[in-house]
Amino acid sequence: MSLVTDKELRPAYGFDEVAIVPGNITVNPELTDVHFSIGQHTFDFPILAAALDAVVTPRFAVEFSRRGGLAVMNLEGLQCRHEDADVAIAEVVNASQDEAASVIQHLTSAPIKEELIGRRVRQIKESGAVCAISCTPANTKRLAPIAVNAGADIFVVQSTVTTARHISRSIRGLIFEELCENLRVPVVVGNTVTFQATKELMETGVAGILVGVGPGAICTSREVLGVGVPQVTATMDCAAARDQHYRETGRYVPVITDGGMRNGGDICRALAAGADAVMLGTAFARTEEAPAKGYSWGMSTGHAELPRGLRIRPGVETTLDRLLFGPTSRTDGTENLVGAIRTCMGVCGAQTIGEFHEAELIVAPSIKTEGKVYQLAR
Repeated sequence: MSLVTDKELRPAYGFDEVAIVPGNITVNPELTDVHFSIGQHTFDFPILAAALDAVVTPRFAVEFSRRGGLAVMNLEGLQCRHEDADVAIAEVVNASQDEAASVIQHLTSAPIKEELIGRRVRQIKESGAVCAISCTPANTKRLAPIAVNAGADIFVVQSTVTTARHISRSIRGLIFEELCENLRVPVVVGNTVTFQATKELMETGVAGILVGVGPGAICTSREVLGVGVPQVTATMDCAAARDQHYRETGRYVPVITDGGMRNGGDICRALAAGADAVMLGTAFARTEEAPAKGYSWGMSTGHAELPRGLRIRPGVETTLDRLLFGPTSRTDGTENLVGAIRTCMGVCGAQTIGEFHEAELIVAPSIKTEGKVYQLAR
C-alpha cells in the first residue's frame, strides 16, 4: 500500500549554508551607501540594537545614536519596572546559571510603571537621540500612547510570532491599521518568517517588518516550541512579500532580519538575501558600553509560565566603535561590521543596499570548510 500525503518538506537555508557570488564589476567600499530609513528617520548604517535588557538602556541608546544608529529599548523590561534598573541588571548578572532564569522571572514580575516609561523616553530624547520602544502585542494598546506622548519616535510591536490575523479571548484585539493611524509615529512589527504573513502585515500600514523566529544566541523558542525557519530562507520569503507589496501599492516597507548573525559575513548574507537592515543583540552585549558586563539574555527569558531564553556570557571583548567601524585586529569578522558590509557590497558591484539585493546567492554548505584544514585543526 502506498502512502499518500499532502504535506511536503522544502529545503530552507541558514547563514552557514549559502554564499554570495561576487559581481561582474567592483566598487570602492567608501563609495557605497549604507544608509537605512524607517519612516522619516534615516540612519547611517543598517544595523539596529535589539530590545534586550542586557544591551539597551537610555545611556546605551544615546551612545548608539551618536554613532548614527538606532537602538530599541524594551518597554516591558527592567528599565520600566524598576526605579534603579542598574541594580536589577546586576542581580541577574550575579545570579548563578541555575538561578538566572528564576531571578529574571522574579524581576520581570514587578509591575510596569507608567511614570518610568515617560522618564526613560525623555532621557533618550533629551540627548537628541531617536527613541525607539518595543512592546508585546498584549500591552501595546495601553502602553504605546504613553511612550509616544512622552516623545518616542518609533514604536516596535514584537513577539515570538506576529500576524495580522489573531484569535484571542479579547472582544477587540490589537488592530494594526488602527494602531498605525492613531500613534502618529512609524510602527515596526515582528516577528515573522513567511511570505503571506509578511504581506498581510504590510497591508495594515506598518513601517517595517522584523524577520526571524528563534535564531538568536539567547533564544530557545526553536527548542521549546519547535518552530522557526532558517534566516536566509525566511529573509528571502519576507523580502519577496515586500517587493510584491511595493509593486501593488508603491509603498516600500523595509525588512529587518532579526537574530542569528555572528559576524560580518552573516550580516552580508542577510542583506544580500533581501534585508534592508539587521537587528543584533548579543554582539552588542560584548561591548564596554552595554550594561550587563558581558552577559546577555532574551526578552522571553522571564516569561512566567514558559521561558524561552537563556542567560549566556559572551564576555566584554570590544567597544561600540571597534564593533561597528574598527579598526580591528580580529580575524573572525566580529568587529568593523559596517566595514564588512561596505567591502562585500563593493566586491558585488553594489553601491546601495537595494542593488545589493540583486547579488546572487548559492547553496554552498562547504563555504566555511573548503580548504580550511589548518584553521579547523586549531
